[in-house]
Amino acid sequence: MAMSTGGGGDDAPLSDINTTPLVDVMLVLLIIFLIAVPVVLQSVKLKLPDVRFDPTTTKPENVNLSVTSNNGECEVYWNMTKVGHEELLERAVSKLKIEIDRQGGVNAAGLELPEAHIRGDVNTPYRCIGGTIYTMQQAGFARVGFISEPPPGGGASI
Repeated sequence: MAMSTGGGGDDAPLSDINTTPLVDVMLVLLIIFLIAVPVVLQSVKLKLPDVRFDPTTTKPENVNLSVTSNNGECEVYWNMTKVGHEELLERAVSKLKIEIDRQGGVNAAGLELPEAHIRGDVNTPYRCIGGTIYTMQQAGFARVGFISEPPPGGGASI
């Protein structure tokens, strides 16, 4: 790379802009960004499961809820009993309290809290299912899961 210092026989000022330092700076910045962007975009390496679905193990202490919609109105069933929003919250809090007391209290070693399993109809609006999830979490259920139907002819794993 050549650089003009302006020391010639002419006393006239240089009319050309020396772009060499500018190009050097731009190339350095380009290299820095090319190295930095993949570091920023990295994600946690995971090996995702290769199964279609996991069979649910049903325990007697788990709560089974069914959520449907009838003419736009949400209907929630605790096992086979239709419950309203307030009754669902009361039953959930009561169920959780009874189960914690049965296992020896909140500070008991190996405390296993019950889960809430929700079966939602395909045509049910999400607000009904989301409201049920929110109510169960508000009651204190840490694990709320969905029960789905396996695909036809499918096994537990591929």
